[in-house]
Amino acid sequence: MTRRLHILNGPNLDMLGRREAAVYGSVTLAEIEKRCRALAAELDFDLFFGQSNAEGQIIDWLHQAYDEDASVIINPAGLSTRSVAVHDALRMLARPVIEVHLTNVFSRESTYHDGLLTARAAGAFLAGSGADVYELAMRGVQGQLGGEPP
Repeated sequence: MTRRLHILNGPNLDMLGRREAAVYGSVTLAEIEKRCRALAAELDFDLFFGQSNAEGQIIDWLHQAYDEDASVIINPAGLSTRSVAVHDALRMLARPVIEVHLTNVFSRESTYHDGLLTARAAGAFLAGSGADVYELAMRGVQGQLGGEPP
C-alpha cells in the first residue's frame, strides 16, 4: 500500500555541498533527494521532496500534506527556532512528523538549542547523522505507520 510522504527542507539547504562543508558535509541536496527517492521506492512511499527559502512556501506544502493525509519529514533549518507559523501548520497534521537536522544542533551555538518545532515532532527528532538522517527518518516513519522496514 503506497503512502504519501513529504520531505521538506527549509532555508539555505539548497546550498548544501557548497557552503560550510566542515559543518554540513559535502553532500548536495540533489544527492540527498536521489537517495530518498530510491528508499521511497523500496518502502513504498509516494514521495514529495521540496526545498524553499520562503517560510510561506513551507507552510503551503504543510497544508498540502494535511490535504493528502501525508507523513512529513522536515528539516526546517533556521526556521526551527523562530517560526510560530510553521509550528502551527505542523500541529494540524495527523500523520507522523519527524524533524531532522544534519548537524547535532545541541553541540552548536546556543541559538540552535531551543527548537520551537521540536515539540510537534512527536514522531521523532533526529540530528547529527549528516545526510543519513533523512533515510533514518524515512525508516522511522515506516515503523510509526506500522510497517516493518524491509
